[in-house]
Amino acid sequence: MWLEKLSVGVLRVRTPLGPRYVNPSLAQRLYLLWIFRNFPTLPVRVLSQGQQKRIDRICAQHGFVSLVELNEFGPPAILGTLEQRPPLESNRQSSREPGQNVSDVMRPFATDVQPPS
Repeated sequence: MWLEKLSVGVLRVRTPLGPRYVNPSLAQRLYLLWIFRNFPTLPVRVLSQGQQKRIDRICAQHGFVSLVELNEFGPPAILGTLEQRPPLESNRQSSREPGQNVSDVMRPFATDVQPPS
């Protein structure tokens, strides 16, 4: 299994659009195997800044490849899965400014409605 990952392994990156795959070089595969040695899936926030930059360079250098391209000889060996989730908004009411009431926000819309004559 380790030899297969080292020779043809890919990095899976989970994005909001679905999983993407990166086909790194041999040295980069070895580095990724070291990062994912204890956990098959890691969120970006647990990586150091240096690790994040290096993985960003790997993704930029090689780009994402299609899973169809990788399935020539069966399912690809996954080196690890990196979860890239968008940051969650702490306040779901991002369209409203702080301190505004619902009636203040709705007032411009209410003035557009003309009562029937």
